[in-house]
Amino acid sequence: MKIIELAKYGPVIPVIVIEDINDAVPMAEALLAGGIKVLEITLRTKCALKAIEMIANKVPDAIVGAGTLRTKSDATNAKLAGSQFAVSPGYTNEMGLICKELELPLLPGVSTGSEVMYANKEGYSFLKLFPAVAVGGINLLKGFSGPFVDTQFCPTGGITIESAPDFLALPNVPVCGGTWLTPKNLIEEKNWSEITRLAKQASLI
Repeated sequence: MKIIELAKYGPVIPVIVIEDINDAVPMAEALLAGGIKVLEITLRTKCALKAIEMIANKVPDAIVGAGTLRTKSDATNAKLAGSQFAVSPGYTNEMGLICKELELPLLPGVSTGSEVMYANKEGYSFLKLFPAVAVGGINLLKGFSGPFVDTQFCPTGGITIESAPDFLALPNVPVCGGTWLTPKNLIEEKNWSEITRLAKQASLI
């Protein structure tokens, strides 16, 4: 799979934090029921890798990947857990090399023109703008569209259901990432039907 192919499955990739391993499968099934197929599980909790493994094994229709990759071991463990893609908050040559070695498609994070140029030089033309709103959001992406006409972005960080359509209307934004589909309170309440509703709403943007 090429990383840009993630965009063809829908306009939003949920950025998910799993605190309780028992929530992993029902949460994934709730999102899938709402039309969201690509799931980014962030490596921010102790059970994140196990959550990826469980989703990969028990929810085969989902395309599950690992987010917040920062080290070589993060990439290796993510691949072993069953990740089909990886997302990093920034980019280093080491991260690029290990993901290529593992054949793990990488969506690298950038926030400046220099970082875009470096990632482009390393062969990446589909990048994660992070933290999107904090670093300039829509105005920055409009600015990038001129010098980086051959680069597309997945903005993540601070995007909401209200602002997502404005981001997705940009010609260099085929998909965006968001945490609003799986808010902490709904997961803790195990309100899977509401997460399905949010997923349906996001899939129709």
